[in-house]
Amino acid sequence: MKHIRKAVIPAAGMGTRFLPATKAIPKEMLPIVNKPSIQLIIEEAAASGIEEVILITGRGKNEIEDHFDVHPQLEESLRRSGKEALLREVVTPSQLVTLSTVRQQRPLGLGHAILCARHLIGNEPFAVFLPDDLVDAQKPCAAQLIDVFQRTGKSVIALMDVPREETSQYGIAAGKFSPEDPRCLNIETLIEKPASRDAPSTMGVVGRYILDPRIFEYLTRTNPGRGDEIQLTDALAAMAEADGLVGYLFEGERFDAGDVAGYLLANLNWARKVPRLWRTVQQYVRSHQTDAG
Repeated sequence: MKHIRKAVIPAAGMGTRFLPATKAIPKEMLPIVNKPSIQLIIEEAAASGIEEVILITGRGKNEIEDHFDVHPQLEESLRRSGKEALLREVVTPSQLVTLSTVRQQRPLGLGHAILCARHLIGNEPFAVFLPDDLVDAQKPCAAQLIDVFQRTGKSVIALMDVPREETSQYGIAAGKFSPEDPRCLNIETLIEKPASRDAPSTMGVVGRYILDPRIFEYLTRTNPGRGDEIQLTDALAAMAEADGLVGYLFEGERFDAGDVAGYLLANLNWARKVPRLWRTVQQYVRSHQTDAG
């Protein structure tokens, strides 16, 4: 089975849910504590064995490329000041992966964004990371999916059990769980954002995928769907029927950093990892509990 070397990160969206903050700053550059959210995504990719990331961008996204580039003047200034720890933090992003960029000139959907990377992916399996979905896990979520792909030989998508009243916010998968691995779902049905009354299950698709390159053929045959966009879900549904598709209930906690509330929760989650910051948060909450009540 081929090693998964490449990943696609679609990052061409305008981030309208974060306006006015995202009027001049890409939403992927909004910080989770002191790191841009996109860096957490690429750190997960690198920790999962990914060597090359293809970033699908749009107008106004140059700051993302700059963040993952070297900055000789800043690095030299920190070096001269003896700020070695901070220097390592600044240098790390440029050393994580090899980064390539492709411009998605028109907002034609997630499926179209992935098609934009076809010439760089070639004929090999690859990962897809949606930058709004941050996953905090002991073993990286993508690494969990890669293990399943290597074991089954089928494309794999990340799943989580969601409240039925929230199924309209997710792609929803249904099928039969494997008797060998109760976290693996052999997908028979995949529907994009169904109403709760129409949802075939509560297995919601989360933004991590390991895809066989045959997905490109399905995407080229996929007609525009919801929002007049080429939906990845529609192509995956066709793949599930013809070639098989596996869903995996990953271990870890997912945060929707594309939503203001989810973004705030993600900041709190990663702040917990820094004792000094977490003590400050706890003190603030305690001092304002009576105000909230």
